[in-house]
Amino acid sequence: MNRKKLNPDSSPQAAFGADLRRVREEQGLTQEELAGRTGFSSSHMSAVETARKKPTLQLARKVDAALGTGDMFERRWRKMNNAGLLEGFAQYVSHEAKAAEIRLYEVGVIPGLLQTPEYTEAVTHSAIRRGAITNEQADERIALFKERQASLTRMPLPLIFVVLDESCLCRPIGEPALMGAQLDRLLEFAELPNTVLQIAPFTMGERRPLSLPLYLLTMPDRSLLSYAESAHRGQLERDITFVAPLLTSYYQLQADALSPAESVAMIRKLRKDIP
Repeated sequence: MNRKKLNPDSSPQAAFGADLRRVREEQGLTQEELAGRTGFSSSHMSAVETARKKPTLQLARKVDAALGTGDMFERRWRKMNNAGLLEGFAQYVSHEAKAAEIRLYEVGVIPGLLQTPEYTEAVTHSAIRRGAITNEQADERIALFKERQASLTRMPLPLIFVVLDESCLCRPIGEPALMGAQLDRLLEFAELPNTVLQIAPFTMGERRPLSLPLYLLTMPDRSLLSYAESAHRGQLERDITFVAPLLTSYYQLQADALSPAESVAMIRKLRKDIP
């Protein structure tokens, strides 16, 4: 391999390749040996190391498994491919895909885990028109939406608790038919055996303990993670000192929100008003 072809500072893709080559060589492996462990050809591995081919998520995960690097290369891949996302969100998604329990609270917009493809595209294309993201970043967001949806069907099924502020239902996105299909999707979600869907109505007023979106994960080892966003950044938190009070607030929110049956009734009522 001609090392002069690889400049780690030239691009995130080149940095990924440089790190891959460094770790491989530190473990005394040839490209052929690593290729054999991952199921890729040695020529493909060489192309990734020299930044002639962009690594895929599948390759990053297989390399992590083959080299025993935890999720190092998966995190590098996500950082490289999710530049249009808020800081911390790509890392949150990697944990969400493994969580035993997922708790979401959202304001103003249906959370990505429950969105229809059309709803996602409408929100994403609006961001393009505003100049907030590029077309390439939009494609990355839509690809991430598809990946997150797999959490609903993976085995073992995670328990998914969702509380939506009433504003999520009242804010129209796209044409009426699009919003009607999205409400149908919520009703389908509510019927799944591993989900609980509740609405936090406007009438909760000051009793609503949370004012910003919040995502909470319980991992298979029962450790807790939280993810919260401001306008400019996201924060992934693992320290139980900070996560535990958020979980308490979430339980208080669930206690005061509409019951699952009342929530479904509200969604059905709204759905009937959409042609």
